[in-house]
Amino acid sequence: MTWDPKKYNEFKEERSKPFEDLASHIIDKPNLKVIDLGCGTGELTKKLSEKLTNPTILGIDNSAEMLAKAPIQQNLQFQEKPILKQLNEETKWDLIFSNAALQWIDNHEELFPKIISHLNPNGQLAVQMPQQNENILNKILLNLVQEQPFASYLNNWKRPSPILTLDEYAKLFFQNGGHNLVLYEKVYPIISNNQNDFFEFISGSALTVYQERLNENQFAELTAEFQKRINNYFPAVPSIYAFRRLVLYGVFNLR
Repeated sequence: MTWDPKKYNEFKEERSKPFEDLASHIIDKPNLKVIDLGCGTGELTKKLSEKLTNPTILGIDNSAEMLAKAPIQQNLQFQEKPILKQLNEETKWDLIFSNAALQWIDNHEELFPKIISHLNPNGQLAVQMPQQNENILNKILLNLVQEQPFASYLNNWKRPSPILTLDEYAKLFFQNGGHNLVLYEKVYPIISNNQNDFFEFISGSALTVYQERLNENQFAELTAEFQKRINNYFPAVPSIYAFRRLVLYGVFNLR
């Protein structure tokens, strides 16, 4: 996917709040070997390093544009690499961390056990993802791309969210040796100050998969209609967008 770091960082404060919630559940131990899956610009990877005692952290992301903004720090390394490619390697970790990235990978029934298998004994997994199946902006976009002319532009391709229910994640964590589980959904309210704020918030992420499959004019048409429908749904300013996210944490004794 093509990412725009400037667009993504316009809502940096809103994106950092769930990071803080997720990081609060991590048990700090000296010298943890940590990987951040989908680290983006690395800014939050650096914040994670500051919450831990002498960690060694690798941040990976498949976006060269994002990684170009990554901080330089002695205990931090960054690599341009897809998450699935990393998971094909044998390296194990004391903490696997992922903040708002795994929603872009399909088949979580197989993905999460594979991630867990890369933990050392008593390793920690901490994951945060937007609950795309419940968030209204994602619903508007998914409905839109299934209508004409966009369905034809896309050859009837669409990108439904792979996000599971909390019950399903609880089962996956437990069946794969998880304990000390902390699993919850939380609303992170976003308040619009201008009519297009909600469109600007989501355009830096959810639209990218469609941009890759459309020509410039088709994508401009999709963008304009998506923006119109968001503004019709939220006609008043200010308005509140009840943005739901899943926070998932566990410690694993691998069986």
